[in-house]
Amino acid sequence: MWLPTAAVAAVLAAEVGLGAPGVRSWLPLALLIPLSLVSLWWLGRIRVSVGEAELQVDDAHLPLEVIADAIALTPEDKRLLMGQASDPLAFVIQRPWIAGAVQVVLDDPADPTPYWLISTRHPEEMAQALLSGRERRLAVTQP
Repeated sequence: MWLPTAAVAAVLAAEVGLGAPGVRSWLPLALLIPLSLVSLWWLGRIRVSVGEAELQVDDAHLPLEVIADAIALTPEDKRLLMGQASDPLAFVIQRPWIAGAVQVVLDDPADPTPYWLISTRHPEEMAQALLSGRERRLAVTQP
């Protein structure tokens, strides 16, 4: 979407500046192209964070107690879990421009979701944060 967005912004900016002398001929190009690309970046971002008690992915929340395992995935593993080995009940946050992902395997009898698949630029760090957060949380909740 980056190239089409920049192209549309350039065409619109060229139309606005068409026939205008001086600064008015290039100012729309200098403003509209960066503004459209920043807007596209802003709309495409998803906040992923591991807190003290839960994993938050955009508006979805997952308590750390129900995490059985967190597996850092390579791009090939992610492709496999998005295709042939996918489960229709899985919760998937996929951003195609990000190669890595984490599979968060759940252990919650009340939830039919077998795992969460979350694309991230730092899968090893996220998996480690989830596992250490789960261990801390389980140590606090068990006597």
